[in-house]
Amino acid sequence: MTGLLLAFGAAAQNPAHVQRYAEDNAKLSAPTGPRVVLFGDSITDGWPGQRPEFFATTGFIGRGISGEETSHMVLRFRQDVIDIQASTVVILAGINDIAINMGGPYREDVTYANILTMIDLAWQNGIRPVICGVLPSYHLRWRTEVTDCYEKVCSLNARLKAYCERHGITYIDYGSVLAGPDGKVRDGLTTDTVHPNAAGYAFMEKLLLESLK
Repeated sequence: MTGLLLAFGAAAQNPAHVQRYAEDNAKLSAPTGPRVVLFGDSITDGWPGQRPEFFATTGFIGRGISGEETSHMVLRFRQDVIDIQASTVVILAGINDIAINMGGPYREDVTYANILTMIDLAWQNGIRPVICGVLPSYHLRWRTEVTDCYEKVCSLNARLKAYCERHGITYIDYGSVLAGPDGKVRDGLTTDTVHPNAAGYAFMEKLLLESLK
């Protein structure tokens, strides 16, 4: 409930986000089989544009919104995941919290609680939650004053992975296919250490499909 309560304050700052996919959702027909929803921020938002063939062949539904923190995502979870009858939700979130997009300060406990709230909402509605580790970014070009981005990513991911292991939830470590020997995202797979390019998404897609089996 902690994350849910925090989300209501975020709504006043960014109410348009809640309705971003309203028309698209209304056009969806009832699913005839499993419906996988990719739920996240700009990394998920940019995925269909970079790799449209992946969504065309899998039928996955992208519900990412650029710039969103986890509190925004909690607020729109019902209309963009539950109400469209997802059977699986793949949650990739947290980098914008670390980037203090809403002005900060960043509190890992709050971000962690928001993601756990989304897990709870999924379970309560018969939806399989899949949690993705935040990409191992090390530089935020729009928030250069955050100099410990990578350390914060690693800390949050460690908590999420441990929670998933305790509760039998699938955890996808995208860093395992995107990172170089130093653990940070490799050159050639991202445009800015945060957002993957087409090659980066291709690596992520392979891991995602393997994880959903």
